[in-house]
Formats: sequence, structure tokens, C-alpha cells
Amino acid sequence: MGKELVPKKNTLPIPALSDTDGLDSYIRFANRIPMLSEEEEKELARKLRLQNDIDAAQKLILSHLRFVIKVARGFSGYGLPITDLIQEGNIGLMKAVRRFDPEMGVRLVSFAVHWVKAEMHDYILKNWRIVKIATTKSQRKLFFNLRSSKERLGWFSDDEVHSVAKELGVKPETVIEMEKRMSAYDMAFDAPIEESDDEASFHPAMYLEDQSRNPEQAAEEDEFEEKVQTRLQAAIDKLDERSKDIIMSRWFIDDKLTLHDLAAKHQVSAERIRQIEELAMNKLKRAVARI
Repeated sequence: MGKELVPKKNTLPIPALSDTDGLDSYIRFANRIPMLSEEEEKELARKLRLQNDIDAAQKLILSHLRFVIKVARGFSGYGLPITDLIQEGNIGLMKAVRRFDPEMGVRLVSFAVHWVKAEMHDYILKNWRIVKIATTKSQRKLFFNLRSSKERLGWFSDDEVHSVAKELGVKPETVIEMEKRMSAYDMAFDAPIEESDDEASFHPAMYLEDQSRNPEQAAEEDEFEEKVQTRLQAAIDKLDERSKDIIMSRWFIDDKLTLHDLAAKHQVSAERIRQIEELAMNKLKRAVARI
């Protein structure tokens, strides 16, 4: 697509993500935006895909801001600003909206989660420090006072630990933990390799195994998944209308219907609905298994 997925000016005033008040306003704004039904989502996605309708893209993005906030909260344990995580996640959401195909039979939220998390992962890897110097109020107090409290180089003795703890009004365990943190240092994940073999640096990149997919494997898996989706959709389209309705109502919508709900709808017994569902599922499994 040629145009950027950027909302038009003066359409929806999105609060700035700058501080606590800004974050609270942003969350309230995101929660006020109505969630889209499956049909509304498909219609907007088709407009974007076929007509490059930027207004449709905006509606898709804004209706999923609350989802990005939820994912960002799951990564809050890394000590990075949640506002930054949300902004990175929004970039992933925009990328997902640009690539989303409404005919694949999945909701945008299921498709976008991989893009949103990928952007957050990348941000965390670039910005997170393994050693957090001061994370609590007592640790911050120690950080600014501990060096001046030391009477000598090297580790504290037991008496010194209790003396500093009493002077600064913290627990002895906090003094010990803070001393460990201040004595440690961050190691670069991929430090430059020394020219001399005698001075080889054993940075983590040399011995940590990369568990991510290589490009070839990723391409093969993505291609296989696309074939599965295509074959599954084709098999569903071949079902009779009653079987298709039962399968879609039992497996492919958010508010799934029960056997008794469908029995009342089709005016048959719940056991008959179960039998039809089982037959249809077997057809779908056979269709996918032939890949």
C-alpha cells in the first residue's frame, strides 16, 4: 500500500503517552472505543485491502488499542516504561492491520498478537539491562549513600552491614543485595571479538543457543500454515448449510453456541447436532490431513 496507516488530523484526539496522567487518559480513551463485531471487522479489512481505505485502517487500529495495552502489561516485569511498550506494540498492530487478510477465517486480534509481541520483544532486547541497580525506595536510598558509607574497598564485614543498615534505616539483607548489585556490571550480549586469541571474550552470544526460527524454517512454516487455512476454508465451504452453521457456531465464533442452542435452532435433538458436528469435523480433518 502506498499510504501510511496514520489517522487523519482532528478526527480522534488520542491522548499523549507521556506520564502517569497521560497513560491514564490514554487507557480511558482506548476503553471507550467500541469493539468491532466479526462482520464489521471483515468489512473494514476488505475496504482497506481492496480500496486502500485509510479511514477503515484507522477504525481497525483504534478498536484494538485496548488489546495492545493488555499485552504491554504482561511485559511490565522488565522494568521498562509501559508507555514505551504500548507505543512499540501499536507499531506492531499497524503492521498487522496492513497485512491482515479477512478471508483467512481468523479474527484480527489473533493475527495481530504475533506482530504486537514481536515489536515489544525487539524493544525489550534493545533496552533492558540484566542488572537493575535500584528498583525499590530502600534500594534507591542505598544507591546514593552506600559508597560513602564504605570504610574500605572490598566486601562489607558482618558488622559493617549491620552498621550501615542501622544508619540508613534499612534491613541488613537489603544492604547485602545492594552491594552485590553495585559490584556487578552489565555484559554486552554481542561484544566485539578480541583480535588476539589469548584475549578471547566469552560474551553470551558465543554460548547461548538461538531458539528462534531461522528464515528458511519460518518461511516453510508460514507457507504450511497458509495451506492449512486455505484447505480448511475450502472444506468448510463444501459442507451443507446446516453442517456449516453448526461448525461455525461451535468452533469459529466468540460466543459459541451449545448443542441445545443449536438443537432448538434446527429443531432436532442435541444428540443429532452432536452427530452432525462429528461428521463435519471428520471431513475437515481429512481435508487438512491431505496437505
